[in-house]
Amino acid sequence: MAKFVGTLGFVTVQESDGIAEEVVTEVTYTGDILRNSRRWDDSQKVISDLNIENRFSIIADSFAIDNTPNIRYLTVFGARWKITSIEIQRPRIILSVSGIYNGPIPIEEEEEVEGG
Repeated sequence: MAKFVGTLGFVTVQESDGIAEEVVTEVTYTGDILRNSRRWDDSQKVISDLNIENRFSIIADSFAIDNTPNIRYLTVFGARWKITSIEIQRPRIILSVSGIYNGPIPIEEEEEVEGG
């Protein structure tokens, strides 16, 4: 079984002065790659989307267990992949991922992308 080091993205909503804002926290975890497969989505697009159908098992700490509903993506293989399902099997969490994640990212990284 292959090992990996990846970053989980936890997205929470915080309200301040009646304004809701999504806050992203990234935490690095290690674990195993349970399934490693890729497929191209050849729907009616000029450029096909790459989807992975991978499953990862991470060694979870109390933060990951407590914030399971807030896990949105896993950064591995140089990209952020959206989480499609989560199984808790203490002390591990099994994550299934699919296509590229396009949601909120940490503010520092947004500034780097915009600033060039």
